[in-house]
Amino acid sequence: MIHEVDEGLRLLLAEAGLEDSGVDLVFDAPTKDWSARRNAPTISVFLHGIREDAARRRTGTAETHDEEGVITGWRTPPRWFELTYLVTAWTNRPQDEHRLLSEVLRTLVRTDTLPARLHTGSLAELGLTVELEAAGPGAGGPSASDVWSALGGELKAAIDLRVLAPLAGERTAAGPPVTEGLVMQAAPHLDGGPGDPGRRLRYDGATDPGGQGFAAPRERRLPPGRRRRGNAAR
Repeated sequence: MIHEVDEGLRLLLAEAGLEDSGVDLVFDAPTKDWSARRNAPTISVFLHGIREDAARRRTGTAETHDEEGVITGWRTPPRWFELTYLVTAWTNRPQDEHRLLSEVLRTLVRTDTLPARLHTGSLAELGLTVELEAAGPGAGGPSASDVWSALGGELKAAIDLRVLAPLAGERTAAGPPVTEGLVMQAAPHLDGGPGDPGRRLRYDGATDPGGQGFAAPRERRLPPGRRRRGNAAR
């Protein structure tokens, strides 16, 4: 799920024309060593926090179906996680960095959600909303100064981006359809004789029990000498 959110953010910023203007878009940690190696205008979208939104946690299971509506399995509800990114711009001049940050901020605040057309993988399969909050008040988590201190760099202008995305639940596949009936076998005789070898309740020669399954009425054979009511003896 995390890599799918990364890809969605990359596509969102690419639509703003940042990559076409010669700006590199990376997800690297902006450490001091990293900043010394860069040689082009760069936007860094660094993921530094992952927290579950426990208030959205649900229990139970939901059915999954194929294109014909047949149950293919069951899936537990998705769990929601808040991903926190530190978005920074890197150029040779602060004025250029601020210009890049302005373009990124304009793109991020244009929508409160990641457009569905940018969802890939499990995000596209779930079809749920992925929320975006750029430069908002936030709730909990480390401060910007703590993040920069951990990175070993100097504090600089950055956009705090929070993404609330679903992580798909565990899926249990449905078993194959029933094609044979229940095997019934009698217990051994009281005198020690062998018991009934057993018989299988099924439709002779049928591979599809039909809409009523094995509960549907079926023709039963009569013992020799017996006859059905209204029919001649066999």
